[in-house]
Amino acid sequence: MVTSRGRSTSHRSLAIGFVGVWLACASASACADDTIVSRQQALLQRNALALDALADWCEGNGLGEQARATRDWIPPQAPLTIVVALPPLSNDISAAPGADVEPPLVQQWRRQFETLRQTQAENLFQLALLAAEQKDFTRAYQWVHATLRENPAHERARLLLGYKQHDGRWLTPYEISKTQAQQVWHPRFGWLPESQVARYESGERRYRGRWMSAADETTARANLERGWEIASEHYQVRTNHSLEAGVRLANRLERFYDAWRQVFARYVLRDDQWERLFRDGAPTGAAKRHQVVLFRNRGEFIQALEREQPSIRISTGYYSPISRKSFYFVGSEEDDSTLYHEATHQLFTEIHPTSRDAGRNANFWIVEGVACWIESFRPIDGLGLIGGVDATRLRNARTRLTRDRFYLPLGQLAAMSVIDVQRNPQIAMIYSESAGLTYFLMFADEGRYREPLVDFLNTVYAKRDKPTTLAELAGVQFHELDRQYRTFIEELPEPEPKDDSP
Repeated sequence: MVTSRGRSTSHRSLAIGFVGVWLACASASACADDTIVSRQQALLQRNALALDALADWCEGNGLGEQARATRDWIPPQAPLTIVVALPPLSNDISAAPGADVEPPLVQQWRRQFETLRQTQAENLFQLALLAAEQKDFTRAYQWVHATLRENPAHERARLLLGYKQHDGRWLTPYEISKTQAQQVWHPRFGWLPESQVARYESGERRYRGRWMSAADETTARANLERGWEIASEHYQVRTNHSLEAGVRLANRLERFYDAWRQVFARYVLRDDQWERLFRDGAPTGAAKRHQVVLFRNRGEFIQALEREQPSIRISTGYYSPISRKSFYFVGSEEDDSTLYHEATHQLFTEIHPTSRDAGRNANFWIVEGVACWIESFRPIDGLGLIGGVDATRLRNARTRLTRDRFYLPLGQLAAMSVIDVQRNPQIAMIYSESAGLTYFLMFADEGRYREPLVDFLNTVYAKRDKPTTLAELAGVQFHELDRQYRTFIEELPEPEPKDDSP
């Protein structure tokens, strides 16, 4: 991002400076770049320049808070990182509270800030439509989401993502059904009858038809069978810890779900389905709800799962392909990376009626590799970031290759079944290499292999794969992919190794 500092900026230069930068190439279609990717990069750069100029104006007029908010709005661009826009946490698209009584300079800033965002939103949406015409549906889907980050009231983007207008707000069909049932979403308690919110906030709880204290409800629900059931748009969480813990988990999973769908859009829907969506809008059918269990402590987690998974004592989360549920616990040992790892297994397995033993005979490395890669997901201020040169799994992959001299050629790795991997004494090394290979396929040569990787995952989970499938889809022989991987890893900064156990 190009920035300028130390300028004394007048009120008049506000209109000339950053809007002038913007009008140099106001529409995506007017740019002379050759590809939609380069158009998007140019669009982001111009937007960053315009926002930075607006922030300079704010600083010159004593609006430090507004300057920070303006610069913070610029999406980060980091190497080996995918950045996607997450749907707004609130569907309220009304004007900012009290905007009409703000000081005149703040009102001027707000008008210009929102003008820039609305212009950027329309440019991004037109770019999304162009990407869809070129059958680049992953980027198209991501840019529709980016449109809504800039302008949550963008009608065509909302309709494409399945929202509908209801009482002046854009809501999903699920949210509309809850609203019609006189329920509201509470950030601590989830969906509640609107009439009960005040009593919940005062510490009361309703259980089996009567009101009681929160402490009494906790005692009554100590057994998981009588635990809380928290339903969100795409998840059903059962827990015996607390209502609040279940809601927090559902919220984290929903944010992850939004990012996962954007990255693996062509796994979620076939190309013909994407064509239909961009032509007719999103279907209105009920979303699948994934089942999640949250134990109140690690002991209960181990006791419930050690028969199915003997190594559960070294795990902090688990997805069961048998029960099609993911399992977690509350405690100091829980961590986000495991949550996103196991949630990835669940989504790849359950989005389609796929086999629950993907990788059974070959290619098991990618089942774990993609889950290790996505452990790096982190939601930040309405954005989801995945990857990064400092990610633990990538640093360890470099260490294994360059320091430990460990590398299984892809042809050999692809032939390994789930049993071959799990019984291998070097399983931690294999997981590390699998994560590194996934980073390579996601980012090498400006994402050259990203779409073949998604096609590969489709094939593996449909059990139509064979050991040579990746090479065939990538159009490159394994020995050449091995060479490119080594180059990719060796050019990374020197890492500090951390634990990379399965």
